[in-house]
Amino acid sequence: MSLTREQAAGKVMVALDYADAASAERLLSELEGIPCYMKVGMQLFYAAGTTFVEDLKKRGYRVFLDVKMHDIPNTVKGGSNSVTKLGVDMFNVHAAGGAAMMEAAVEGAEAALASGQERPAIIAVTQLTSTSVKVLNEEIGIAGSVEQAVVRYAELAKQAGLNGVVASPLEVEVIKAACGTSFQTVTPGIRPTWAATNDQSRIMTPREALAQGTDYMVIGRPITAAANPREALESIIEELI
Repeated sequence: MSLTREQAAGKVMVALDYADAASAERLLSELEGIPCYMKVGMQLFYAAGTTFVEDLKKRGYRVFLDVKMHDIPNTVKGGSNSVTKLGVDMFNVHAAGGAAMMEAAVEGAEAALASGQERPAIIAVTQLTSTSVKVLNEEIGIAGSVEQAVVRYAELAKQAGLNGVVASPLEVEVIKAACGTSFQTVTPGIRPTWAATNDQSRIMTPREALAQGTDYMVIGRPITAAANPREALESIIEELI
């Protein structure tokens, strides 16, 4: 598949994994004008709050709020309602919370929609990219392979009415085979060949992930920790074209 530069940029979710808004702002100023997604995770959201997300939206960014909701259905319904009112484009819940919880997330989002507002994409976390089969079997207590666990959660998320899942790029093909090509995959664990692996154990390069059919790729430290973040992001976009 041939992508335009804008399409390629739109597949990249830059992980704003910072302790405060000021640090994130420094990166944003360096990346200004590149139409990528911005991912706001727990650390930054807890520190900078809703105003930071609202500001990103005012500046024209698409925002993935990565807060991984996992609670009783009614609580997740309320959380989903609140973040939808923020205007985020995507947020996530843990598939391990079960079908009723995921259905409640959809209900909460739909109840919050303003006139003309499109419902944010709701995606489910399957297994973290730091999870090895040893951790899955011996610590989490789920038998079988990581791939089997991921596909089971993906199918459950689809049945609950979610738009897609967060999964390692290694599982994209089996997820698409089980849930259909329109079921979205958001893939962390993306590491360009020139970047360090860090704490991810199931990884691919951007080009490899695109070839697998992933819809979005979350990339943090290869961009945020680079000596020249803009150059790093441009290099990744070039790799995808």
